Amino acid sequence: MTANQKILTFSFDDGVTQDIRLIELLNRYGLKSTFNLNSELLGKPGELRYDVGRVDHNKVSPADVKAIYAGHEVAVHTLTHPTLPGVADDGEIVRQVEQDRLKLSELVGYEVLGMAYPGGGTNFDSRCAELIRANTGVKYARTTVSTYQFEPTQGDLLQFHPTCHFLRAEPELTALADRFLNGEGDGVQLFYAWGHSYELDLWNSWERFEDFCRLIANRDDVLYLTNLEAFRFAKLL
Repeated sequence: MTANQKILTFSFDDGVTQDIRLIELLNRYGLKSTFNLNSELLGKPGELRYDVGRVDHNKVSPADVKAIYAGHEVAVHTLTHPTLPGVADDGEIVRQVEQDRLKLSELVGYEVLGMAYPGGGTNFDSRCAELIRANTGVKYARTTVSTYQFEPTQGDLLQFHPTCHFLRAEPELTALADRFLNGEGDGVQLFYAWGHSYELDLWNSWERFEDFCRLIANRDDVLYLTNLEAFRFAKLL
């Protein structure tokens, strides 16, 4: 390991069946991710509609969670995906987070410690972070606020901001990758990309994302880690 170690980590939400194809792709290139699941929604069918069309939003079966996500990290996304700042009852916020954590821990056979806030935009606030800190076993929680930077936060890990969305990055993902791979930042450099695997269907972007994986994989100067592994390596946990 070098003093200026580079780390790549991914985070994908919702536990949808497209995760299976995504994991096959990540494994092909030796990449790792964290997957954030809603335990009370597992096994349920669904679809989402956007201006560009519809996309399947079927959740993986709870019986298959351990096998599907083997080699990666499973983390909290709440029981049923409410936007937490809009939940008036503090106890319900705690229940949504901690019961999801405990149920997922039972499914995967290890203690789940991570989380991604459900919803977009204002899907987190300091009230939620303090409730999670004081009443749950969650050690980090990711927002959807892009920094487009690679310096790991030294702030509150329960309001952690990622580098970018894995498809809608500005500048383009490949430009960010070039800056990450060729930059000379001090200390640990963390490229943290998040998203949903169903977006690869919606935007017909499987080939584009594989190009990114091919570009950034198999580098001697990059560690490919789950979120929890990345935070521990960076000594943020």
